[in-house]
Amino acid sequence: MTLSPRLGLPAIPGSITWSLTGSIALASATVLTAAIAVAPPASAEPCTGAAAAIQPPAAPNAEQTPELPGLNRRPIGQRPRGANEDAPLPRLGQLPRPRGQVQQQAAVVPPPQPPPPAPAPQPAPAPPVAPGTSIVGWVTGPESPNNTAGRFAITGTDLGIMWDNGDPVNRQVLMAFGDTYGYCSVRGQQWRYNVLLRSRDGALANTIAVPDGRMADRYSGAPLWAPGLAKQIISSIRFARDERGIIPTAGIAVGGKQYVNFMSIRSWDADGRWTTNFSAIAVSPDNGERWGVYPDSVRPAAPGVVERAQYVRGHENFQQGAFLKPGPGDPYVYSFGTPAGRSGPAYVARVSPAALPDLRRYEYWDGNAWVPGDPGTAVPVIPGPVSEMSAQYNTYLNQYLVIYGNGLNDIVIRTAPAPQGPWSPERLVVRSMDIPGGIYAPYLHPWSTGKELYFTLSLWSAYNVMLMKTVLP
Repeated sequence: MTLSPRLGLPAIPGSITWSLTGSIALASATVLTAAIAVAPPASAEPCTGAAAAIQPPAAPNAEQTPELPGLNRRPIGQRPRGANEDAPLPRLGQLPRPRGQVQQQAAVVPPPQPPPPAPAPQPAPAPPVAPGTSIVGWVTGPESPNNTAGRFAITGTDLGIMWDNGDPVNRQVLMAFGDTYGYCSVRGQQWRYNVLLRSRDGALANTIAVPDGRMADRYSGAPLWAPGLAKQIISSIRFARDERGIIPTAGIAVGGKQYVNFMSIRSWDADGRWTTNFSAIAVSPDNGERWGVYPDSVRPAAPGVVERAQYVRGHENFQQGAFLKPGPGDPYVYSFGTPAGRSGPAYVARVSPAALPDLRRYEYWDGNAWVPGDPGTAVPVIPGPVSEMSAQYNTYLNQYLVIYGNGLNDIVIRTAPAPQGPWSPERLVVRSMDIPGGIYAPYLHPWSTGKELYFTLSLWSAYNVMLMKTVLP
């Protein structure tokens, strides 16, 4: 398979290109993905409470649902340890303020910048907002102003990984979600490996507002299979015999294309634990409408697990990812990695943006220097347990910032002067005891890089995604 003359990745004889709606030809890459696997109707859980009571509209929604990969039960491994599935929904608004301040490391000194133009007259500033964290509103589910059930057949989902699409004309935030449920009375409960929503909302007053979806409209609220039915964007490439999910873990826009790092789930294990087959990178040339997978980006998690890709020592530490666009003067894209599950440490690699899908071009931090092409030399830059994570360069702190769930399932942040660290001690943002239904997977909004941080947060008991706001001190 040839990705592009510039990348020069090796060809895979006989490789073909598939998509949900037919073949996809990319100007600079040939990519491989498979159509949705045909499987018996799923008996997936959950379908309880408010989600179970929602009835589908008349055709075409129910009739247009494709046969989807079956799932015998709700994925157990995603559940945070200690989650109370019977906990009531949390109230919107301010959470009790945890103790502790954001602690920065040695300051980053940006390169000299030209003097800014004289500012235009501005109205009097608003009163300062007190530091702390609040629940802004629901992004998905029955409680969401977005009506994701009626407009996208999404009654339950998680994650909500966000990134800027990089389009200078039609700037949007794209949001990738994991295991997604639709109407409970429809075949297979309309379970999908993953879905995508889009938003132009910069106000974030009570949620991340998502516009209506329109068929074949790359800037509408979601890629659709049919009116009112968000489609599965990344399907199985059938590189592994046993596969229980295709879960996005990071997204980034480079050179007019959208890239998503995802993991192939081999098994859901105990709470907070799962086993992967591999991770890989998918690409979309049209703002998320069509997706393909680079076969040479596949990182097998162990020897012998993946039939069509070779295991390389160290790739097991990059099964889950967090892309990071750098601060001033840095030409690289950074990719944090963790092993499968929520117990491992975080590692970091970097790559030229033009070579993002080419694993041979990555450099790995070994504690002293960047080592090209050898993931086995990478050392932890953040000690575990590190769960799903998100990273940014924060302009208020002039620091790099990561957010993730720790071993207590609390949501914490760290700061550092460089992506490789040294990283500050954990600072508490949300206590798991304050939202006992089981919180996980915090993902930063790419347009909030200052004192006020917005991020999505999944709640297991509701199996839906909230929008959170943290005001830094």
